[in-house]
Amino acid sequence: MKISNDLERQLIEWRRDFHKYAEPGWTEFRTTAKIVEVLQGLGWEAVYGPDVHDAETRMGVPDSETLVAARERAVQHGANRELVEAMGDGFTGAVAILKTGRPGPVLGFRFDIDSNDLNESTSPEHRPTAEGFASVNQGAMHGCGHDGHAAMGLGLATVLAEHIDELTGTIKIFFQPAEEGVRGAHSMVAAGWMDDVDIFVATHLHSRLGLGNICVGSDRYLASTKFDVTFTGVGAHAGGDPQSGKNAMLAACAATTNMFAIARHSSGASRMNVGTLTSGEGRNVVPRSAFLQAECRGENSEINDYMFNRAKQVVSGAAEMFDVQYDIRLTGRAETAPPSPELLPFVHEEFAALHGVNQVTDSGGTTGSEDATAMMNRVKERGGLATYVSLGMDTQGGHHTESFDVSEEALRMGVEAEAQIVFEAPAFLESIGR
Repeated sequence: MKISNDLERQLIEWRRDFHKYAEPGWTEFRTTAKIVEVLQGLGWEAVYGPDVHDAETRMGVPDSETLVAARERAVQHGANRELVEAMGDGFTGAVAILKTGRPGPVLGFRFDIDSNDLNESTSPEHRPTAEGFASVNQGAMHGCGHDGHAAMGLGLATVLAEHIDELTGTIKIFFQPAEEGVRGAHSMVAAGWMDDVDIFVATHLHSRLGLGNICVGSDRYLASTKFDVTFTGVGAHAGGDPQSGKNAMLAACAATTNMFAIARHSSGASRMNVGTLTSGEGRNVVPRSAFLQAECRGENSEINDYMFNRAKQVVSGAAEMFDVQYDIRLTGRAETAPPSPELLPFVHEEFAALHGVNQVTDSGGTTGSEDATAMMNRVKERGGLATYVSLGMDTQGGHHTESFDVSEEALRMGVEAEAQIVFEAPAFLESIGR
């Protein structure tokens, strides 16, 4: 299927709008409001607010002060206040549902919508800066392509709404918040949205593949656990009364050093990183508290669990060594999820038919982590088929950098192929006896 030039221009307009008003995980109030308004205008059912998530399983939600400020900022940037208020304490994201009224499969597509915690480049060579759509929000930037994902989701919704009389079954499009930090998918899964899905496709733009190169079965994502550690000691005068203090900074430093020293697992790839460590009030004060943000990863869930369990032992030992208290808070997690092998030839064929495609592979991708794997695994557990598509593009800056930008030519490819998947899915499922 080929989309119109008008829709291709609209994809770019949506993408640049989302880019300009970048919002990190669980604060995507304006982004969600914009998505809901477009969906409702197209005739889709748009579920938003607390109904999208199981509240008890959300992870890494910002504090109330941050959420209040983010809601007000969204309204100042043009979001509908009623929609924003309906999202409450960070119940962002939306589930779009199109029921054709005719028997057929339930198809699901995931597009994440959150930004990174980055300050965007101000270089005149950076296209968003040069063309006036760089992020206006301090500390928030679309440095991974989720602005493009949100636009593709709306593009897919547009095409399907225009052709609803030719479709069967039900289509769901998941506009997922808080993918960064692998936080947002789990509460959508727990809310039951994936339980009736027959075919599920998650999509991500990837700069490393290059424009026109597509992996329809990304299978290298690592399992991961994200966690925060707070050490609490006792402050004291560093010169006059140091023996009365309990140094939380030393505990945090010991924990950091020794987490990096955890023996790697012989059964597969493993990772450990401490990304931030903050502590101290002044040069002559024994630090009474310390805070660090860390993560581990593994080629499979067992290796990741090994790394996390060892990290917890290291933290406990460091706290005991310096006689301080500690608290570990889980803020995100991701699983591994191999694509359904019987689905790959079908998805491969639809992407290979696109204009401008150079190469389509069924395996590969990158070694980051993704919480769409939780959605994939739930679909497969319930008897459905799932895969993860990496859509290649060109960009000067790498993912999660201040100079990242999206190849807007790739947006068309994602919409056209996934619309065709919707059209052809019933026949495909029948051909494999499902």
